[in-house]
Amino acid sequence: MTQPNYAMPPRAPLEGQEQAFDAPPAQTIGAPHPKRNHWRLATFIPALLGTATLMLGLYRWFAQAGMSGMEWMLLTMIGMTFVWVCLSVSTVGVAITALLARDRADTRPKQQIAGLNTALLVPIYNEDPASVFGNATAMLHDLAQRAGPHSYALFILSDTRDETIAAQEWLAFEDLRANAPDGFAVHYRRRTENVDKKVGNIAEWTRGWGAAFEGMIVLDADSLMSGRAIDRLSSELSTDPNAGLIQTFPMLIGAQTVFARLQQFSNIAYGWLLAEGLATWARSEGNYYGHNAIIRTRAFADCAMLPHLRGPRGRDALILSHDFVEAGLLRRAGWGVRFLPRVTGSFEETPATLIDYVIRDRRWCRGNLQHLRLLGTKGLHPVSRFHLFHGAIAYLLSPAWFFLLVIWALLGKDAETNVIRYFNEANPLFPDWPPAMSHIDSAVFLVIMYAMLLTPKIAGAAIIAATPRAVRVFGGAQSFLGGFVVEVALSVAYAPILMIQQSKAVVRALITRTEGWAPQAREARRHGWSTLFKFHWVEMLLGLLLLSGLLAGLISLWLVPIVFSLVMAVPLSALSGMVISKRAPATLRLDSPYTLREPAIVKHALRERARLSQTLAAQKVPAQ
Repeated sequence: MTQPNYAMPPRAPLEGQEQAFDAPPAQTIGAPHPKRNHWRLATFIPALLGTATLMLGLYRWFAQAGMSGMEWMLLTMIGMTFVWVCLSVSTVGVAITALLARDRADTRPKQQIAGLNTALLVPIYNEDPASVFGNATAMLHDLAQRAGPHSYALFILSDTRDETIAAQEWLAFEDLRANAPDGFAVHYRRRTENVDKKVGNIAEWTRGWGAAFEGMIVLDADSLMSGRAIDRLSSELSTDPNAGLIQTFPMLIGAQTVFARLQQFSNIAYGWLLAEGLATWARSEGNYYGHNAIIRTRAFADCAMLPHLRGPRGRDALILSHDFVEAGLLRRAGWGVRFLPRVTGSFEETPATLIDYVIRDRRWCRGNLQHLRLLGTKGLHPVSRFHLFHGAIAYLLSPAWFFLLVIWALLGKDAETNVIRYFNEANPLFPDWPPAMSHIDSAVFLVIMYAMLLTPKIAGAAIIAATPRAVRVFGGAQSFLGGFVVEVALSVAYAPILMIQQSKAVVRALITRTEGWAPQAREARRHGWSTLFKFHWVEMLLGLLLLSGLLAGLISLWLVPIVFSLVMAVPLSALSGMVISKRAPATLRLDSPYTLREPAIVKHALRERARLSQTLAAQKVPAQ
């Protein structure tokens, strides 16, 4: 039997204007925004100075016998990679300084907050209905307990193509509607054509029903937010007339596997520090991550509707990483884009295995590389351009690191094993390039690079270690120290594998037109050995080539950690999907506050998921 796919309120049309990239916006609000450029100077100047110092030292070393084209290329590549490492370090420094300068986040008295009519939007595509609607039920009940000044309506916006899953969605929606607390409207709409994917889904809702709501909180299928967090976003938008978008810092939950726990521990222990630093220097020129954020509906319709991007061969292309672009367009029109990392109760899930993470990353890579073509958009704020450029460079750094790895391998361990050299018996008039790097020099260079890469982690861990209360929520000093050591060791081990996979993703984005669009895999699952070998054969082959060079005495021993990771890519990938047993020693479990004591909203959502799964099974609806 065909199920209905439409349960929406009366239409409230809102005209949406697609923006032009080659012309400034038709209208701007011209609102003043606080300018605290000293935080930006404190972030970027040390990063540039640190990079310049390193490049000057390397230049003096290279220039001992004159600079060649290869030397200039190598020096440029080192500078391009190192500056982003320095920027992360200076962002952490700014975060620590800002935290010392002000102890509390900005708050406003309740009497200053006017009620806001807010829509909660959940766009979905072939997702597990029990998880999506279970989360939604928990959020609505948590909001009902708040009794805040704002009113809410929930919209499940389905782009599901699988008819079996669509039938489950409708039954789950009827269950949600029956169990929703009083005063909360619940709606569902399944599009017959998923035109422009998530971008088109949100745009269609905005044009059809956006006029009835002052704000819209966009959630992903795996998003979960407490009532307090949702109310806080609505209150912030209500009291800040210049704000067009306010983004939270989602914390990771639901991690059961080694790789998911690795990401969760890093997100909770160190990620907050980078987020605090970013919020400090970005101010009203923040960014948008596509979910767990509130947007002023009319501002979005007037200033952030996206056109198609003209392809290199005249074909129209959908803008994939739409969130960065929408944030830039809102700020271009004068609206503030704020980042509030201190809003607690904002959660999302994460891929369970290395392979699932890489598959998701391929889509992000393709979308972020599109940003390079949008850097010339008329009227963008310089910081918005930086966000677009940073999104692309995050993936281009992997090929750059790979290039440096190849050069390092070809340099050998001494002058005799240096493959890249001009001096030889046949041509004695030209000197060696580059000057022979001693083992001590190699070690110093490697230590500097790893120290800079690990500084954000070390800083975050040091702050926690110096705060007894924080240590306790991580399960005690032994558990936290063990988790820190395991996280750093595994991050170092997985980094070369991710470098190769991201380099492959960049190549795929350049030579292919599309990337598969599928729901993110979040549940723990084990990939077979044949799948693992097929997925990681490139890393293994490169690792074996480097290993042969090591055994032959041709490659520096300082490359051993990288060689080990690449050779062991398949076992490490298999390890990533292993479920961490609660019986494992506390020092190896990568425990964090959300694994030791799940937040109340998470517990409620898990109960609702389980109940809804049983309900769907009892109604003889085939499982996903």
